Amino acid sequence: MIFRQLIYFGLFNLLCLLSANMLLAQPQKKIQIENANTLEFDESLGVRAQRLIGNVIFSHEGAFMYCDSAYFFNESNRLEAFSNVRIISDSVTLTGNKLDYSGNEKLAIITGNVVMTDPSSTLTTDQITYDTSNKTGRYTTGGIIKSKTSDNELTSVFGNYHASSGFFYFKRKVVLKNKDYTMYCDTLDYNSRTEVAYFKGPTRIIGENKIYCENGFYDTKNDVSEFNENAVLDSKGQKISGQRLFYDRNSGLGRARIKVTIIDSTQNTIINGNYANYYEKENRLLVTDKALLRMDVDGDTLYLIADTLRNISIPDTDFKKLFAYHKVRFFKNDLQGQCDSLIYSTQDSLMEMFRSPILWNDDNQLNADSCKILMANGKIDKIFLVQNAFIGSEVDSIRFNQIKGRKITGYFDDSRLRKIFVEGNGQSIYYAESDSAEYIGVNKAECTDMVIFIDSNQVSSITFIKDPDATLYPLFELPPKELILRGFNWFGNLRAVRKEDLTEGRLN
Repeated sequence: MIFRQLIYFGLFNLLCLLSANMLLAQPQKKIQIENANTLEFDESLGVRAQRLIGNVIFSHEGAFMYCDSAYFFNESNRLEAFSNVRIISDSVTLTGNKLDYSGNEKLAIITGNVVMTDPSSTLTTDQITYDTSNKTGRYTTGGIIKSKTSDNELTSVFGNYHASSGFFYFKRKVVLKNKDYTMYCDTLDYNSRTEVAYFKGPTRIIGENKIYCENGFYDTKNDVSEFNENAVLDSKGQKISGQRLFYDRNSGLGRARIKVTIIDSTQNTIINGNYANYYEKENRLLVTDKALLRMDVDGDTLYLIADTLRNISIPDTDFKKLFAYHKVRFFKNDLQGQCDSLIYSTQDSLMEMFRSPILWNDDNQLNADSCKILMANGKIDKIFLVQNAFIGSEVDSIRFNQIKGRKITGYFDDSRLRKIFVEGNGQSIYYAESDSAEYIGVNKAECTDMVIFIDSNQVSSITFIKDPDATLYPLFELPPKELILRGFNWFGNLRAVRKEDLTEGRLN
């Protein structure tokens, strides 16, 4: 039984071996001579060769080859063609000065003034190797490709072409030129049918704006592109970078995603976030997801965070407006604050804060229903507090200097609060000090309007303008509830004392 199985097994292997050999031994299809004006044998070549002259035509497995003269080597199934060489293989046509063609390998080498055309593009080069079976071509001496449906022109040192897909693969000194831009890269894949370019490695696109990336694609027909890996878009003074950039040249829409940075050299600002849209035609920007603004202000830096930042250009000017929405907090060495939303205009250097705005300057806390800050030469010049306006400073953990009014205007000198003008329903509580800096009492005053002067963060004098009512009480005479103006709150725990507090989650 075992012996019989061994015989069967041996016969099976022998049949497999014979079948493989028969397949390998199958003759290659021969090149066919379709036409020639003259045919003769040329023994001077040392091999049996046929010389064909005049209107020479060969065919081989669907490919047709034309020339003025040729040598045909029947035994080795190859030919050499000269002058007005042309190959037609399906939708691809190749022309040149000389052709070496191997029928066994189905490989054509064309040299001298080579032109390859397909329905969508034309390639010119000095030499190309073309596989008529796989419909693929390769050049290594430099080539130029021009699109038939657009003004795209592409050059490179090395190139590969796949006729079935219409794909070109380029390497070394790749340049894609268009009427609107020029692209430089080291590696590029280009689909001549869809006119989409896929690039790998360092890539620069220079036109009305500048783009850099290390991976992505460009749809040259529709002017839509995506850039990845260290991508940067430089447009109209705005430099936008992120892990992914999307750009539509026709609409001017740019989108950036993940670790986004926008540098505005005209306004000396840097904005970070994870999601950004840039509208090039309107020159406006929207950033969200961990949005952070850094602005150079008179040698100092303002740091601002919000859920969403929007930056727009003021029409017919070089000025811009910044809109910050929801959970706004900011830090500058001489000014800190928070609010729900904020608008800042570079045209008049005015910042407007809305919904529960709070400001801190030196030892002072300023808050109201709404607030406006006027800057001058990069420093605080005036602050306008409107409705339920308060200015306070901490004396100790339970006592506070307080000023209240319907409207309060604060005047600053070198970013320090120097003068306070209260209009309507003015009230104040401040602790009086002796010459030895000891507290000697608490002054409570009510007056419709009043002017308060500040020196070294202390009240130096008060001028009551209309209907004053002021009393100086001994330090411990008034009960605690009499020492807090109605509506006053101390928000010291919300204050950012350093820029890191904005992003490290210290604030609630």
